[in-house]
Amino acid sequence: MKPYRIPQLAKPYTDYDMIQRHTELPPFSDGRGHLLYIFLGRCREADFQQGELFTLVTGLVQLGLDTHESIDRNHQEPGGDIMRTRQLKVLAGDYFSSWFYHLLARHGQIEMLGTLSAAIADFNVMKANLFGKMSGRLVPADQYLKHTVQLNMRLFLSFTPMIEEPLRDIWQKLLAEFSQCETAAQELRRGAAPTSALEGYAYWKVLEAATEEERQQLKGQTLDPKDWQKLKLRCKCDTLLTDKLHASLASIQALLQGIRDEELAGQLRAALDRLLLQMKISGQAAVEG
Repeated sequence: MKPYRIPQLAKPYTDYDMIQRHTELPPFSDGRGHLLYIFLGRCREADFQQGELFTLVTGLVQLGLDTHESIDRNHQEPGGDIMRTRQLKVLAGDYFSSWFYHLLARHGQIEMLGTLSAAIADFNVMKANLFGKMSGRLVPADQYLKHTVQLNMRLFLSFTPMIEEPLRDIWQKLLAEFSQCETAAQELRRGAAPTSALEGYAYWKVLEAATEEERQQLKGQTLDPKDWQKLKLRCKCDTLLTDKLHASLASIQALLQGIRDEELAGQLRAALDRLLLQMKISGQAAVEG
């Protein structure tokens, strides 16, 4: 198998100057993408070029969906830099997703267009259901995290029928754990400030134990950053997320030890090492614990 290079292939589509200057994008789904690339590489139905293409377009669509998700839906102030950032995120999400159609159509992958389009539609239904649960009422933080992990798996699960039958079980188990790792790392970053934490894991965890005054401050985004950190510490938000991260890493290690195919196990260990490195680079020193 040729080296994994999807993030490099994605750069011409994601490194758009206007977007880079005026807004911050969510991270590329590198861990899940690397995992998909490895398992597609062992599929008789897909050659190397198809494996790269399918992994690339899935990553671009996921980035588009994540970019739309990162838009602050609760900010009411019109105009200025905030409005520009929101508009750019809408355009950026659409731009990334448009390449999915273009690239698959250009390579004649009409069937895959239908498969991924159905997965995107399913993702949107799942997301709408989650929004419905979050609207106007308290959602348990662990339930929110579970639903978010399932959302982050959805596009990648659409490739399961292409995976060789003996590998499907390990593929789905590893995908769940890689998704949990990437989701927990993202939620740790998201919870750094009260504004970015809105409707994330830390937000829902704090609400579970907050006073009525603290709840109103959180919902109205008037909570002081220092008070937010105190609330997070009181509710052990970062500790709980880090524990979940470590548990998934331990599960991945255990799953890899059970793989008898040394070539596959080596490729998967390399994917895990890359995931750990990416999380450290992005500031997730907690994974070292």
